[in-house]
Amino acid sequence: MMKIKNLFITSLLCLGILTGCANNANEKAVEEKAPVETSQSEENEEIKETSETSDVISEVNYDEIAKKAEGTSVNLYGWGGDDKRNQWLDDYIIPKMKEDYNIEVNRVGMDIDEILNLMLSEKDSEEGDVDVVWINGENFENAKNNGLLFGPITQVLPNFNDYVDQDDDGIKYDFGEPVENMEAPYGGAQFVFMYDSSKIDNPPKNAEELLELVKANPGKITYASLPDFTGSAFIRNIISDIQGYEDFMDKDLTKDKLKEMLKPTIDYLNELKPYLWNEGQSYPADNPTLVNMFADGELIMAMSYNPNAASTGVADGQFNENVRTAVFDKGTIANTHFLAISKGSSNKDASTVLINLILSPEAQISKADPETLGDLPIIDYDKLTDEQKKLYDEIPSDKYTLSTKELEEHRIPEMPANLVPLIEEIWEEEVLN
Repeated sequence: MMKIKNLFITSLLCLGILTGCANNANEKAVEEKAPVETSQSEENEEIKETSETSDVISEVNYDEIAKKAEGTSVNLYGWGGDDKRNQWLDDYIIPKMKEDYNIEVNRVGMDIDEILNLMLSEKDSEEGDVDVVWINGENFENAKNNGLLFGPITQVLPNFNDYVDQDDDGIKYDFGEPVENMEAPYGGAQFVFMYDSSKIDNPPKNAEELLELVKANPGKITYASLPDFTGSAFIRNIISDIQGYEDFMDKDLTKDKLKEMLKPTIDYLNELKPYLWNEGQSYPADNPTLVNMFADGELIMAMSYNPNAASTGVADGQFNENVRTAVFDKGTIANTHFLAISKGSSNKDASTVLINLILSPEAQISKADPETLGDLPIIDYDKLTDEQKKLYDEIPSDKYTLSTKELEEHRIPEMPANLVPLIEEIWEEEVLN
């Protein structure tokens, strides 16, 4: 596997810190997180010559970055359990990187905890195997706060600057954590319920209706055991529906205070528990297991963070044509998943090219097709050319999945990342046990 060390991109992105964060109150902390591989005097000369505007960085130097990355290889790390995503990467992104840039992409499937441990061990090596990482939420916060990420990076990405709404809170914040250009958006997600329309005439529009449905169909509905990502999201959706999310946006809440605040939700979950699958004595280990139980007819409802999961499942033959999608009237949680560059990456140039390619309108639109992946595009429609808008408008839709408009009208924000593990601990103490 051919890897390179590249001083140019490191100097360039350090330059971006100095030009893009000059008015940031946390400037010193951000600068300390970026690797410095040239002397201060050398950087000052480069800054003087080339840093008058961010456009110089993002528009002039990107071609040089791509040129330096040509003929090298780059590793993309992320959860490997999404077969549709793996196929899209293998069939679209990897060949296009080779064709357009002569860069080999190695996709490495690994659980995020293992990835973070590897990034930690490679933090100061600059010869690490982890180049690009698929990351978000509490994992991003941990990586960012522990200096495991290289950046800021977005100022050197032409597709980010040309096609992404940088004022959108879903781009600026990741589970309430300021992104500060340390990661670039990968795609969008929103929590949805999937249900068997031959067994459920009217899907629940709120938590109270869900409780009634579960009681009327004992053993036929459940959720994945926490800390499964989707199971955890289900709990936060219940919190938001019963109590509202506004009081839970304070990242300084202690566990004791949070437990006190969550009493109405805990009471609800314990009332729900005996009517769930296996009388709530156990829960499916993860959401893929739950979805398979739904596909096999053991359950009449499932859930997903991919709003196109129903359409994708029908296209794959996993679900029958009775599957439909629903959200609560008050909304369901939506968020953005991101890509970042590991601080220990030995090929930051090729990492930059890979992320920029994934952010292209063509790539974003290609993965939005439910038969391909069904991942929501993160590009701003209003920023597209007429030809790109035509491609976007041709993204297939069907009766199995809610329209993009309806989903947008029912989006609510994620809670701060540091509250997520606390909520999971409280669930384990007060509901599971």
